[in-house]
Amino acid sequence: QVQLVESGGGLVQAGGSLRLSCAASGRAFRIYAMGWFRQAPGKEREFVASISWSVGNTYYADSVKCRFTISRDSFKNTVYLQMNSLKPEDTAVYYCAARTKTSAISLAWAGGYDYWGQGTQVTVSS
Repeated sequence: QVQLVESGGGLVQAGGSLRLSCAASGRAFRIYAMGWFRQAPGKEREFVASISWSVGNTYYADSVKCRFTISRDSFKNTVYLQMNSLKPEDTAVYYCAARTKTSAISLAWAGGYDYWGQGTQVTVSS
């Protein structure tokens, strides 16, 4: 069993920045990749960014490219999401997710992850 704990959400004005963190813990697990998703009220959960754990390859949704940066600290089993130039449409609950098994499923799909965090609220005011 793997536990994911997110932190760093909050209220920020448009144009501002926030940094989300997600720490993974548990017994005898291996991370293959981690990702961030978000869900706004009345909308489906959508992919934001992902990172492969061994090589560090990153992948972003078009809506956040050049504004958000995903990174990881392998020693701390922690993934980060640096969010700059925030817009009101970025308002959502942000979830981190971990892939702990080998899989051919795209990292942009929620089904490609085995564990999820509880979510952290990000609110961007205009």
